[in-house]
Amino acid sequence: MLAQPRRLTTRITENVQDTLQAAADLVGATLNQFVVQAALEKAERVIESETTLLLTRREALRVFELTQASPSRNEQFLRAQERHRTTVENAVSSAQ
Repeated sequence: MLAQPRRLTTRITENVQDTLQAAADLVGATLNQFVVQAALEKAERVIESETTLLLTRREALRVFELTQASPSRNEQFLRAQERHRTTVENAVSSAQ
């Protein structure tokens, strides 16, 4: 099923319209096509720049190192793990 086209309305000054129209004419597009394409390109750049994290090589290696290393299992962790195991076992046995 094709998406229904939607309308976007905006008010611009005559100078802005003339500039946009001149650019649209240069690339052989209608004013609407040009504005939509330009806005879409800008939106994609903004989304990419706001959702991409750039790290130096050193930072990237440190992140990789941290994700590969297993955290030490201290006494608090072992107690929590045992409580979880007991809770799951109790839930399973009470459901049967």
